[in-house]
Amino acid sequence: MTDTTDRSTRRSAPHATAPATAAGARDGSSASRPLAPTVDAAARAALDRPVLPLRHPVRWIAAAVVLVLLLNGVETLFTNPAWGWPAVGKWLFSPAILTGLQLTLVATGLSAVISFAGGVLVALARLSRNPVLSGLAWGYVWLFRSVPLILVLVFLYNLGSLYPTIGIGIPFGPQLEVRTANVLGDLAIGVLALSLSEIAYASEIVRAGVLAVDHGQLEAAQALGLPRRRQFVRVVLPQALRSIVPAFVNQVVGLLKASSLLFYVSLLDLFGVVQNLSSTYPTDIIPLLVVATIWYLALTSAVSVVQYYIERWTTRGSARALPPTPLQRVRAAVRQVRSDRPGGTGRVAQVASAQRAVASGTRSGAGAGAGTVEVVS
Repeated sequence: MTDTTDRSTRRSAPHATAPATAAGARDGSSASRPLAPTVDAAARAALDRPVLPLRHPVRWIAAAVVLVLLLNGVETLFTNPAWGWPAVGKWLFSPAILTGLQLTLVATGLSAVISFAGGVLVALARLSRNPVLSGLAWGYVWLFRSVPLILVLVFLYNLGSLYPTIGIGIPFGPQLEVRTANVLGDLAIGVLALSLSEIAYASEIVRAGVLAVDHGQLEAAQALGLPRRRQFVRVVLPQALRSIVPAFVNQVVGLLKASSLLFYVSLLDLFGVVQNLSSTYPTDIIPLLVVATIWYLALTSAVSVVQYYIERWTTRGSARALPPTPLQRVRAAVRQVRSDRPGGTGRVAQVASAQRAVASGTRSGAGAGAGTVEVVS
């Protein structure tokens, strides 16, 4: 009798615990329901709290120190009468200065074009499997990277003393000869010297850019059956330009400044004109040097702008979106300033809307949790 009673008690125990579990769930549900007003109050408090940017005191102190030093330097430029700014304005656009500037531009432009074309040829010779071409190209690069540019200029300027005539024909046989002075003028000597020196550097830049292209690209071009010339022109070189352009334009900037050495071979470029005028007007030495500095800064800035757009053009196939131009950046900054005004959709408004979205998501999550407990019960 007792055994039967125990079995019936054990059978009925699970059914007896079910109402208790449901009651416990109902108690938990009722205990969790008051959380929603608490979350709503916390969210409203967070929305009412102002958005404060992260503070960087060390950064602001460093910026203030640099700004003070910069303002002191600018003050000395305009308060020191030794700079002679009235004389700078007088000489800045004088015909002599503009003539020298024109010669600088012509020499630099011709030398840049010749050096890039020659650099491509020498780089291809360096990469050639022909030991004669590779060895000669290596020797050319070694020679002109070792000899200073001023020595190359002086040697070429005195080439008439070494070789009064230049001829071409059969070695140790009849030749067609012309006088050296009739072939090479002062500008030709200057451009030739700059080009010979710069070809050595440009060839290394081009060679590095070609070697930076993934070898799989060349294998794919070979698998398509493209001729070797077309492989280089249409596959390798366009991808190599992304590496070549920044380094070569930097070389062009160096070439622009190196053109000032043409003064030593009787070419009156920008620096040469400034030197002659300084000897004629000794009281205007500093203003004339300032004029040369301003023009070199302007030319270098123009080259940098051209470099930016060329780099932007060469990245068309490798970037999903082209980098913005300076004008586009200015427009974006203006739009950002306008949107940050009261009533705009600037960063502060975006952060506030994000906080509202988080708060609404928290409220919906709390309601969903309460509903889940209801279903379980």
